[in-house]
Amino acid sequence: MSQSKNKKSKQRGQDRRSFMQMSAAAGMVGFWGSALPRPGVLANPGRSALEEIRIACVGIGGKGDSDSTNMAGIGKVVAICDIDEDRLDKKGLEFPDAAKYTDYRKLFDEMGDKIDAVCVSTPDHTHAVIALQALRMGKHIYCQKPLTHSIEEARMMSEVAKAKGVKTQMGNQGTALSNLRESAALCRAGIVGAPKEIHVWTNRPVWPQSFGLKVKTAPAAGEEKAWDERKSKVHWTNWLGPAEPEDYSPEIHPFKWRGFWKFGTGALGDMACHTLNMSFMAYDLYNPTSVEAVHDKHDGVCFPAKSQITFEFPANETRGPVKMVWYDGGARPDAELLDDLPRIQRDGKSKHYTSAALVVGENGKFYSPGDYGGEPRHTGVIMNGEFIRQAKITRPRDTDGGDSPFAKFKDIEYTVSPGHVEELGEAIHGGADPVSNFPKYSGPLTESILLGNLSLMAGKKVEWDAENMVAKDVDEKTQKLIRHDYPDEYTIHEPATVG
Repeated sequence: MSQSKNKKSKQRGQDRRSFMQMSAAAGMVGFWGSALPRPGVLANPGRSALEEIRIACVGIGGKGDSDSTNMAGIGKVVAICDIDEDRLDKKGLEFPDAAKYTDYRKLFDEMGDKIDAVCVSTPDHTHAVIALQALRMGKHIYCQKPLTHSIEEARMMSEVAKAKGVKTQMGNQGTALSNLRESAALCRAGIVGAPKEIHVWTNRPVWPQSFGLKVKTAPAAGEEKAWDERKSKVHWTNWLGPAEPEDYSPEIHPFKWRGFWKFGTGALGDMACHTLNMSFMAYDLYNPTSVEAVHDKHDGVCFPAKSQITFEFPANETRGPVKMVWYDGGARPDAELLDDLPRIQRDGKSKHYTSAALVVGENGKFYSPGDYGGEPRHTGVIMNGEFIRQAKITRPRDTDGGDSPFAKFKDIEYTVSPGHVEELGEAIHGGADPVSNFPKYSGPLTESILLGNLSLMAGKKVEWDAENMVAKDVDEKTQKLIRHDYPDEYTIHEPATVG
């Protein structure tokens, strides 16, 4: 895109220059300022950057249904892969010319030289084994959030993507929203002063998740025929992938796997990549030094029904130390933090948003409601008990006068996205990297988030050495959230092939 299309207005003067210098120091020039186009590279030598991107979609149910449709907007879907034959048949109607597979390894073996990019929209526990094999083959990657199931996997995804020079993007689509980007720009520029605390809450889990949860692994009387028919359409061993053996259950696949430690990452992994996104973008919330969880009882099989997790982030070049508190399962910040926030009308009652982020700064609070930070009506600043909408700050009416304490934030500048998936398409064809690329953004974001689950599993405060990926004094089950074990046919260290 041209600079004129890339920019949201123009603010001049020292405030803007200082802001850009601060952003550049944090390695975010590709987002906060113009990024120079890079030569487009498709995955196969000799192919022009102007040629159509050939895409393989692995996982086409659930979020993968819309992901594959969206990916078709930036190229041609030439292969679809899913362990569920019913899903393959349904999606095959949309992509009749696409090859069909039930094992991603066979897809890569047979079509490796016929694809340029891979979309990974499978359960969390299989993201890394699929994406890392594709990265090592030189493929561009779109991967659903959270990027990985373990911390080592996230680190490795970042490192391999950088080494291969491919284009990558995680599926936290709110990253592309102008409302969220403008919020991040305002917070980063100091609209509420230095951040002291950040509170983030969600309405998840919306799936079964609690101590002692049992799932059916055999049909009830009278259900045998339907059970067997459904099971015959699911390639269960392929669904398990690198996970330890588990009996087939329709109460795990589809969707309900999220609440199980073996397959999912709980409410935190499911939603923090969205709801924490604005604060992460604004304040570079990398590498917390400690995490501590208060939670309902759990048994190491299912995540707890409710949790509250405190992350301590060290100071960096743009801010001092900051505490971030995550809430799920109905947990919420203390009432005094919420009293002056705008509410919505539901069922005839005035209620707080069930998902939101709240920055508590030295001069006031910044409120970013909704799952994705895309609720402009109630996004804004709270100072002295008064809510000032973001749009009134950045796009004031002439009658508002020029003596507002927010005058310097008028028309604040940020990079406008062409659309989330479209960022990846433009990058492959020579444009700037997507904001949520693995090495600089979504990899570190995922690492930070997954640390919360270490404390949930350990049952105590965890001290974290990010450089060496070491948690001090934790048991073996907790260590496995940092580094998994893998069967020979599934590995993150060398490409796996079908035997």
